Amino acid sequence: MSKKPNNSDVANVVDIDSSEEEEEGTVVAVTDTWSAPAPISIESRCFWKGGAYEVVSNPQPVAKGQLEHARVHPKFLHSNATSHKWAFGAIAELLDNAVDEICSGATYVKVDKIYSARDHSPALLFQDDGGGMDPECMRQCMSLGYSTKKSNTTIGQYGNGFKTSTMRLGADVIVFSRKISGSHVTQSIGLLSYTFLRRTGQDDIIVPMVDFEIIDGRAQPIIYSSQDDWIDNFKIILEWSPFSLKEELMQQFEDIAHHGTKVIIYNLWLNDDGIFELDFDDDDEDIRLRDEAKFGNNSKTRKEARNESHISYRIRYSLREYASILYLRKFENFLIILRGKPVQQHNIADELQFSKVIPYRPNLGIGSKEVSVEIRIGFLKEAPFIKANGFNVYHKNRLIVPFWKVLHEGSSRGNGVMGVLEANFIEPAHDKQDFERTPLLIRLETRLKQMILDYWLKSHIHLIGLQQPSADIRNSQKELSNTQPIIGLPANSHKSLPVDEPLDSQATNFQKASTVVKPVIGLAAVSRVDTSAHNTSSQSIFFQQIEESRTQADSTVLACVQDPVQQSLTVAAEYREGSGEKVTYTDVSSTLPVEKLGEENLQLLLRCEEHRRKQKDLKQTIANLESQIAEARNKCSLLGKQLEIRRKQKTVQD
Repeated sequence: MSKKPNNSDVANVVDIDSSEEEEEGTVVAVTDTWSAPAPISIESRCFWKGGAYEVVSNPQPVAKGQLEHARVHPKFLHSNATSHKWAFGAIAELLDNAVDEICSGATYVKVDKIYSARDHSPALLFQDDGGGMDPECMRQCMSLGYSTKKSNTTIGQYGNGFKTSTMRLGADVIVFSRKISGSHVTQSIGLLSYTFLRRTGQDDIIVPMVDFEIIDGRAQPIIYSSQDDWIDNFKIILEWSPFSLKEELMQQFEDIAHHGTKVIIYNLWLNDDGIFELDFDDDDEDIRLRDEAKFGNNSKTRKEARNESHISYRIRYSLREYASILYLRKFENFLIILRGKPVQQHNIADELQFSKVIPYRPNLGIGSKEVSVEIRIGFLKEAPFIKANGFNVYHKNRLIVPFWKVLHEGSSRGNGVMGVLEANFIEPAHDKQDFERTPLLIRLETRLKQMILDYWLKSHIHLIGLQQPSADIRNSQKELSNTQPIIGLPANSHKSLPVDEPLDSQATNFQKASTVVKPVIGLAAVSRVDTSAHNTSSQSIFFQQIEESRTQADSTVLACVQDPVQQSLTVAAEYREGSGEKVTYTDVSSTLPVEKLGEENLQLLLRCEEHRRKQKDLKQTIANLESQIAEARNKCSLLGKQLEIRRKQKTVQD
């Protein structure tokens, strides 16, 4: 409950020590206990080294009658922000907050570079004209884990995105918000400063906030606890924010106009070279990632240059390109204004050639409501002269995985094929740059692989000028498949087993399939093809035949892991190069229940994915350790040189 001070109290609070400091232009008298904000060192200004500092813990005794409660160390702000491996992912979180305000009347969000009024260093601005935040909402925004967003249409839900995203982009952030509730108008200021917490040796997260209400056109302080607390919060904000004067601070609300929110991120992080991670200079209408952009400036072949000019590559370093595809549906009355110029939205699906819509019905489990997803797939307009392929996967209108390559890296199959879908049935990870690796996602990935192969090879490859296998090759392949069918699975039987068909119907199909072809357990059927007597043309046809057969075998294997029944049929087909010998393997167990086999195979897939993830993390850890070792060696070398110089100087003096 707030306490409204009387007029004399208001004068004392707003114009603190004005008589003593009026000549110098300041409003708040700073005592000797408050030190001026010193710049953080170059080492700590690099984000990935920002958590390397020590703070002496000073635990406070619990007062009698009170319960223990968890405290949050300032280093948690940094470790929490490491969930964003990509700076643009952090920016997307802040754009999401503005987009969620469309339901409150927001018509724009501005993203721009500004300069700190204190030291003229660059800062990052996000400003929208949404409904704004009242004092209670501001406190939830600056706290961890609080979220009032429960609508199925809003993107945010965890109550953590603002903290992780702002701390990923810079060491400090200040927030201004104005909200109108009927005739009641409030203004709130909140400061989340990693620099302040570090430089003052705090061992708990302190977030100074002050609130005002507009009465008769004047901003009057809202006192929640005591006047002294309000003054202390105001002092900290003036000392550690980019605004050292009360007038500069309050002027920010004039920019907001009637309602909205203004976020300023300052003390932006540097890269390993000691320059800003975000590049504002290469393009006056864009914000770029410096380290990503510089890799595309090397001399490239014409083919490589063509690939790097495609949006699938440019989104790595261009915020304008990334923001243009960040939302699936185009806004009607809302603009993303990047450095003074609106971002032109476009949907990759609108540019596809020979596109088709394929329905997909995921199996969400017993008792879940059935859903149907439309997946649009087609060729990119640059096909076949482009390596890009995959799927743009959205969740609640927001891009989660751009250009998801579901096929193996290095494979030429599927080049130029692109798909778009909105997967609201899968929950994204906390950084909204990936999905949690669940059985539901694995089944979707498997279906998308099959979809690309079917579209690219079986029915559409000739439309972009690539040669489709001739009828003679297909007939010859058909004879081979009829002579030596894949053991344990009848020809084309996977087409009758949908990805997410109910288990009862799957079991029926499995019984039908088993009556057509009786599996031979543990044996390999071998069909030899002699290529030694063939001429060059025959060999060419033969190797094309091999490639088509290999693709068909891959498709069959993919179909076999799409659902529990198909996972129980582990089929692999490969060719022995040189001898032209086709070997078809099978390992089908008819002694275990189909559902149990499917579940075991699914668990194995999940374990494999977990091991891959751990391996990737270990490689990253090794790289970080090697970097630290190299830095330590450089420091040792430098110290050794300095000691040698001092010895020589001492010798000369002696």
